[in-house]
Amino acid sequence: MVVVVVVWVALIVLGWTLIYWPHLVDGFFISEGLQPITRGGLLDALYLSMVTLATLGFGDIVPTAEWLRVAVPVQAMLGFVLLTAVVTWVLQVYPALTRRRALAIRLSLLRRADAVRVLADQDVPMVANLLEHLAGDVVQARVDLTQYAETYYFRDGDESVSLPANIATAVELAHAAARSPRADLRFAGTLLDTALADFARLLDAHFLRVGGPPHAVLTAYAADHGHGAPRDGLNGR
Repeated sequence: MVVVVVVWVALIVLGWTLIYWPHLVDGFFISEGLQPITRGGLLDALYLSMVTLATLGFGDIVPTAEWLRVAVPVQAMLGFVLLTAVVTWVLQVYPALTRRRALAIRLSLLRRADAVRVLADQDVPMVANLLEHLAGDVVQARVDLTQYAETYYFRDGDESVSLPANIATAVELAHAAARSPRADLRFAGTLLDTALADFARLLDAHFLRVGGPPHAVLTAYAADHGHGAPRDGLNGR
C-alpha cells in the first residue's frame, strides 16, 4: 500500500513538473526572494508541483498565463482527491483486517477449548448455531478478500490472530459435524465446509495457483503466511 501511494504521488508530481518547467519564465510570477541564478529551473518546477499537490499555496510562484491559472488549481484538486482516496483506502482496509483477525482469534479459542472433541463426544445445543456463525464469518472473510485483495499480503506473526494458522480448526469442526447423528449439526457442518471450499477457491484463483482440492489450497495458504504445515485437520478430505 505504501509503495502504491508513493508511486501515485511521484507520478503526479513528476508529470506536473514537466508541464510547469518550460513555462516558468514566461508563465509565472516568481518571487524576488528566490535565488536569481536558479530561478525558473527544474528545482523551481519541482517545488511548485509539490507545493500545489500538497495544497499549501505559499504564493512565491504564481501563475500569470491564463491556462496555467486553470491548470494549477486542477493539480491542487488532484492532490485533495489523492489524499481523500488514500485515507478512504486505509479506513476500508483495516476493518477488513480486523474482521479476519477476530475470526482467527475465535478459531484459536475454539481450538484451545478442544471444541472438536466436545462436538464429537457431547450433545451441546449451541454448537449448530456456532458453526453457522463461523460459516458466516468465513463468507465475510471471502467478501473482504474479494473487495480488498491487498489484505492477503498482511501477515500476522502472532499465531492466535492469524487466520491461515487457525483455519484448520474450522475444517476440523466441519468434518466432526458431518459425522454427527444430529441433522442440524450435519447441516451446519455442510454450511461451514461449503464456505471454506469457496474461500479456498478464491485463494487458489487469485493468489496461490495450487490447483488442488480445498485442503491442499488451505495448506498452501498457511505455509505462504509462514506458519508451516497446519494441523491434521487440513490433511483430511
